Amino acid sequence: MSKKKSPNKLEKDQKTLLADLRSLIEESRRAVTVAVNAGLTMLYWHIGKRIQKEILKNERAEYGKEILATLSQELTQDYGKGFGYSALTRMVKFSEAFHEEQIVVTLSRQLSWSHFRELLPIEEPLQREFYAEMCRIERWSVRTLHKQIDSMLYERTALSRQPEKLIEEEISNLREGEPPSPALVLKDPYVLDFLELKDRYVETDLEDAILRELESFLLELGSGFSFIARQKRIQIDSDDFYIDLLFYNRKLGRLVVIDLKIGKFKPEYKGQMELYLRWLDKHEREKGEASPLGIILCTGKKSEQIELLELDKSGIHVAEYLTVLPPKEKLQAHLHKAIETAKQRIENTGD
Repeated sequence: MSKKKSPNKLEKDQKTLLADLRSLIEESRRAVTVAVNAGLTMLYWHIGKRIQKEILKNERAEYGKEILATLSQELTQDYGKGFGYSALTRMVKFSEAFHEEQIVVTLSRQLSWSHFRELLPIEEPLQREFYAEMCRIERWSVRTLHKQIDSMLYERTALSRQPEKLIEEEISNLREGEPPSPALVLKDPYVLDFLELKDRYVETDLEDAILRELESFLLELGSGFSFIARQKRIQIDSDDFYIDLLFYNRKLGRLVVIDLKIGKFKPEYKGQMELYLRWLDKHEREKGEASPLGIILCTGKKSEQIELLELDKSGIHVAEYLTVLPPKEKLQAHLHKAIETAKQRIENTGD
C-alpha cells in the first residue's frame, strides 16, 4: 500500500513545480522576443537594401523620393504606420550604415531595432562600429547606449588616439571574439561628476567619495572591473608604501592600480607607479594573468612630458578626471583636439 504524501511535502512539490513552469515560460518568452526582434531587424535591413538597390541607386534616382512616398503610403495602408516615409528612409540609412548582412545578423542577436536607431545618427563609420560591438559585448540597454554616446565614450578611449588601421583591427578582433585590449578599456578623461566634490578637496576626500559611489565609479571605469582594496599596504625593504586603489579587470586578466593625484601630472609620479607595478608583478600576480596596469588620475597633464617618459612601455596610463562635466561642445572640442594631437604625434614618429 502506497504511503500518502504529507500536506507539507505536497505543498513543497507544488511550489517546486510552479517555479519550474514559470522558469520555462519566462525562458520561452525571452527566446520568442529575441527571435522576433532579430526577424524584424533583418526585415528592415532587407527592405532598406532593396529600396536602395532598386530605386535610389539606379537611373530612376531622380524621382526615387516620389516612389518612396508612394511605397510608404501603400505599405502604411496595408501594414500600419511602422512603414511610413520616415521609417522607410531610416531603413535605407540602416542598410547603408551596416552594409554587410552577416554583421547585421550577428548584431541583431543582441541589439534591438531601438539600439540601431541610436547608432544611425553617428556619421563616422569606425565610431559607429565601436559602439555597436561594445553594445553587443556588454549587453547595454538602449538607455545605456544613449548615455555612452552622449558622454562621448569613443572619443575618451585610448583607442580613438590610434591610427585608423589599428582601430579597424581592434574592432575586427572584437567581432572574432578576441578579448578587448587596454586601448578599448582605458579612457581619458574620466568623468567623475557623480562624486559631487566641492571646489576644495584633498586626495582622501576623493578616495572617500569614490568608495561612497563605488558602483558609479566602476561603471565609469568600464566593464570587467572589480574592487580589491583601498590604501593597500606594501612593504619594500623596511619602508611602507600605500596603493590608493587596487582593482582587477577580468577582461584584461590583470590587476589595475589607480593612483589619485590632486593637480597636474608630475614626472616623478612615473617612478612611484613603476614601483607599485613591479611589486605587484612579483608578489601578487597569479599564474595566467597579464602584467599589472597602472592608471594615474590627475586634473591636468602635458602630452610632451608623457611622450618623453614613454609611460605606455611601463604599462602606465595617465588620464585627467573631471569632477564637473563641462558643456558638451567644450568637451567635444577638447577631445577632438587631443585625438588630432595624438594621431599627429604618431605620424611624426612613424610609430
